Amino acid sequence: MTLFACGVNHQSAPVDMRERIVFGPDELPGALSELHRCDGVEEAAILSTCNRTDLYLGLQAGSDDAVRSWFQGYHGLSKRDLERHMYTHHADGAVRHVMRVASGLDSMVLGEPQILGQLKSAYGAARSSGTVGTLLGKLFQQAFFVAKRVRTDTAIGASPVSVAFAAVALARQILGDLSTHTALLIGAGETIELAARHLSAKGLGRMVIANRTLESAHRLASEFGGYAIELAEIPVHLAEADIVIASTGSPDAILHAEDVRRAMKSRRRRPVFMVDIAVPRDIDPEVGTLPDVYLYTVDDLHEVIEENRNSRRDAARQAEEIIDQHVGRFMGWLGTREVLATINGVRGSAEASRDEVLERARRRLAAGHPPEEVIRYLANTLTNKLLHAPTVQIRHAGAGARHDLVTAARTLYDLEKPSADPAGLADPAVDPGEDDSDDAPGGDSNP
Repeated sequence: MTLFACGVNHQSAPVDMRERIVFGPDELPGALSELHRCDGVEEAAILSTCNRTDLYLGLQAGSDDAVRSWFQGYHGLSKRDLERHMYTHHADGAVRHVMRVASGLDSMVLGEPQILGQLKSAYGAARSSGTVGTLLGKLFQQAFFVAKRVRTDTAIGASPVSVAFAAVALARQILGDLSTHTALLIGAGETIELAARHLSAKGLGRMVIANRTLESAHRLASEFGGYAIELAEIPVHLAEADIVIASTGSPDAILHAEDVRRAMKSRRRRPVFMVDIAVPRDIDPEVGTLPDVYLYTVDDLHEVIEENRNSRRDAARQAEEIIDQHVGRFMGWLGTREVLATINGVRGSAEASRDEVLERARRRLAAGHPPEEVIRYLANTLTNKLLHAPTVQIRHAGAGARHDLVTAARTLYDLEKPSADPAGLADPAVDPGEDDSDDAPGGDSNP
């Protein structure tokens, strides 16, 4: 089994492409089951956020085409679109990719911490669906450990930089002092919570939080002294908002152009700043064409985010060194795991030979053979049994000019340079499968 990772992110695909390939929370279990049933897929996990959709897989060799076909068919993509926007990683490249994602090194906001929680949720969903096993389980645990070490051992998290922070920073650039402004936050998830925290820290005048579940909106609003409403109440309160930040998991737009058009009439040409962080988008793109409306998507935040990247780049280089170290360790574990079955087979065969010869020796002792003779029989017969199969294979390798196998054998048995007599590699005089007469003293005493 080999590791394979593929997907699209903010670097490889625009927002209109990314929103076509989101796996919503409700459809994720079914998608995981379908993916797990693909030919050659033994383990699978899916990470789907506003900025990326990744598949992490344990595959039989050569099965990645089946995964691409499933991904393409599931989302109704053309092969051209998929090849144009999808990245792929194999083996150690897949390990490095997962660790970089967990550490925030592959995020739009370098070093942002939210992705780690999202990755843990993706792992939990895959575990609940029964689609992860030892391989991906070990990979995710290592990725979580590396992310924690990067956060602890570098300064990558020293500045409060995130998409939510960038949205608030842009709002201040456009509106100036926030103390006289009202913000409408749509959603109650982690990104909206961060936006609320940053707005509060910048002295926002008033906050309204709208969510499908009023209880969640109340919980968040109470923390920041805001006012909670249901999504259906948004048109009533929209005219009050100078800032609108939306980030929900809704598959359809929540804020439509006609609602905003009516609100703007009530605002008497006072501008409104809107940021749609969601993928799929929560705000109808047509809203951005309305007068006095400044609508931004996650892709528009690049410039603000870039200013904050510079302070984290040195820390990112240190983080890459940490990741390289742990990729090597993981691949070492994986290499050991792959030969474990062979090691167990060799040991099992040797132990079976030992038990067989030991039982013969016991019968010889019971039959009255001298102990010294039985010990010699035990040693010689067990040696012949253990060496018979490798000796035959080494002779065949020599006859077939398979010098690589002969060299490997010398390495495995830790031998010195070959002797002058190549035929002396083994003494085939004793057949390890010979039948011994153990019934009475005086039998075969020359094993």
